[in-house]
Amino acid sequence: MNARPVNLAWLMLGSNIDPERNLALAVESLRRYGRIDRVSRVWQTRPTECPEQPDILNAAVLLKTHLSADELHGKAIKAIERQQGRQRDPANRHAPRTIDIDIVFFNCSTFILGRREIPDPDTLRHAWLAVLLAELDPDFRHPTNGLTLAAIASQFDLHESGLKRRDDVQLSVG
Repeated sequence: MNARPVNLAWLMLGSNIDPERNLALAVESLRRYGRIDRVSRVWQTRPTECPEQPDILNAAVLLKTHLSADELHGKAIKAIERQQGRQRDPANRHAPRTIDIDIVFFNCSTFILGRREIPDPDTLRHAWLAVLLAELDPDFRHPTNGLTLAAIASQFDLHESGLKRRDDVQLSVG
C-alpha cells in the first residue's frame, strides 16, 4: 500500500464578521483534513484595503495533511469557507468576510496555485502575516529568500503596523 506523504501547510485565517466564532469554527473544521500541529495567538488589525470595515481578527495554523496543495485549496478550504457562509463579491474582493483561509507556505515549495503565489509574497510586506507565522515556526526558512520567519517578523514595528494581540480570544490546537 502506498501511503501519501505528510505535507506541512502554513495557513492564514481571517474574519471580520463574528470573528471570534468564525475563527474557532474554521480551526475545528480544518481538523477534518489533517492534524493541527500549532495555532498562533489571535491578532487584530485594521483592514488595509477598506478601512471603513470592522477590524479583522487573524490567526495562523500549521496543518499536517495528506492532501496536496490543490486538494487542500480546492476541497478543504473552499468547503470550510462555503460552510461558514463566505460570499465572494467579484466587484469587491476585500468585502467583509465570515472566514478567509489562505495557504501561505506549503512544505518548502514555490508554485502558483490558481491566482495565488506560494509562498505568499505578502509575508515579506505585512506584519499581520509575518508575526503570526513566526509564532508557529520561528526557525522556518522562507523558501525564496532563506530568512527565518523570526527574522522577517522582527523587521516590523508592531505599534506602527497597528497589530493588537487579542489574548481574550483563544484557539486550541487539539
